[in-house]
Amino acid sequence: MSRKADCWDNAVAESFFGTLKQELVYHCKFKTRDEAKLAIFDYIEVFYNRIRLHSTLDYQTPDSVERAVLAA
Repeated sequence: MSRKADCWDNAVAESFFGTLKQELVYHCKFKTRDEAKLAIFDYIEVFYNRIRLHSTLDYQTPDSVERAVLAA
């Protein structure tokens, strides 16, 4: 839960949704809500977590970082 007048509380979520909109939503026209839901699910589960490199993870995927942590 965010605290009153603390702009940093929601920074991670805002950053993620900004990336989602920039890389997916603004480039697509969805015919139905279900089509949009499926595209967003695929973006997150397939591309964002498994393929897209993240600068905060030293340009690795979240999936590869998680596997490395579990193997250690």
